[in-house]
Amino acid sequence: MIVFELICPDHHRFEGWFASAEDFESQKARGLLSCPICADSDIEKLLTAKIGKTEAAEAGEKKKLPARTERARPRNMNEMLDLILLNTENVGEEFPEEARRIHRKQTPQRNIRGVATREETEDLLEEGVPVMPLPIPPRGDWH
Repeated sequence: MIVFELICPDHHRFEGWFASAEDFESQKARGLLSCPICADSDIEKLLTAKIGKTEAAEAGEKKKLPARTERARPRNMNEMLDLILLNTENVGEEFPEEARRIHRKQTPQRNIRGVATREETEDLLEEGVPVMPLPIPPRGDWH
């Protein structure tokens, strides 16, 4: 079973449970999916993180993370923003082009952030470039 976060054109977000990614696509193509709030059937998957399972996790065992990893985990939104900002290169409005170059291995792999319109982001995703919108507020708005 796989869970996808879904969204309709009115930006209502909800979860859907499917046997596989192909099952989602099949149900969508047959018009079987609809928003539980507005009943719109134009449903899309939101980008989500892919988290792999370890053999121990698959066997039902809980594996403790090393202490170093536990300390590196952000405890709140400010720490998460700091982690992102400290571990990414800001390429500004060059983001779409630079993300494509990295994806095509025309430039070294690295973590980048920048600015892209919704259309540019959708184009990147359609091309298979792994990107994720991050709503990082201007630095003056951080608390």
